[in-house]
Amino acid sequence: MNLQIILAFIISLVTTLIVTPFVIRFAKKIGATDKPNGRKVHSKIMPRLGGLAIFIGVVAGFFTAGLHEEKVTAISIGAIVIVLIGILDDKFELSAKIKLLGQLVAAGIIVASGLTIDFISIPYVGELHLGYWEYPVTIFWIVAITNAINLIDGLDGLSAGISGIGIATIAFIAGMAGKELIFTLALILLGSIIGFLFYNFHPAKIFMGDTGSLFLGYSISILSLLGLYKSVTLFSFLIPIIILGVPVFDTTFAIVRRIVNKKPISEPDKSHLHHRLLFLGLTHRNTVLAIYGFGILFSVAALLLSESTLWGSVFIIFGLLIITELIAELIGIVHVKYKPILSIYRKITGHKSYGRH
Repeated sequence: MNLQIILAFIISLVTTLIVTPFVIRFAKKIGATDKPNGRKVHSKIMPRLGGLAIFIGVVAGFFTAGLHEEKVTAISIGAIVIVLIGILDDKFELSAKIKLLGQLVAAGIIVASGLTIDFISIPYVGELHLGYWEYPVTIFWIVAITNAINLIDGLDGLSAGISGIGIATIAFIAGMAGKELIFTLALILLGSIIGFLFYNFHPAKIFMGDTGSLFLGYSISILSLLGLYKSVTLFSFLIPIIILGVPVFDTTFAIVRRIVNKKPISEPDKSHLHHRLLFLGLTHRNTVLAIYGFGILFSVAALLLSESTLWGSVFIIFGLLIITELIAELIGIVHVKYKPILSIYRKITGHKSYGRH
């Protein structure tokens, strides 16, 4: 690791530390605030433009690292589009359609630059060339991951911390593989996130808002896309998804929960991962730390997967699915009576304690 990359990390962190108090005042002045309601955990009006501070920190690190001399114009323009959409949403609460349009514009800029996934290598089958499908597949990849972080923005420091864990994992994998551009970008992002967490961890002084969640989601999508550029194996395609295991887990079981309980999929509720942990008696801070631990579990699985054989990869993925299902059943994220694996265990062993509430 050269000194310029280390300096860029430090500059990104320090810049975010310095500018966040100014962003807090700015957010309050323009009315970019989050008001409490029945679904939210906080009980007072909070500024929610924190993603702007993260972005400013990243820009400072970007120039310190000399990345403005690299061929990343499309990535930079896409990031600016995403941040502008986030700022407007934090101030005016844009409709979902307008936000999606902004994300599609950013993704379109990326694919127009030639940064796409061309084909997937499937074990024992061969290469699946996407042809013209490379464009919609890549756009879908960017938009889906961009929105992933927004799905877990429910507690102080949660989205920032989970993003940081995921980006640190990407940095480690990129560093081991000698992919300096991905490694440098990831470290700059990580520095800015750490700086922001000084103000965002419980009790938070500011929320990252959609400016932050969309920017970090976009950044993770681009980092993973750079790693998957052109050709990708089936299992390496899964690594970024596993790194984002917490929002994927929460969203998947939210859909299952609404189907099982015969509710509309789009209907909001208070049974998400963080809601359930709070209900089970964990404090706000300990709930966030527990979910960090969950994120680290996924990151370790992703690291193992990146170095594993074919059958080792199958074993890791199967084991991860079993663990996540058990966690879902233990915390009652679908329903307190939804315990298929624990019910099988109870029948086999004769235990009768599971599922009693």
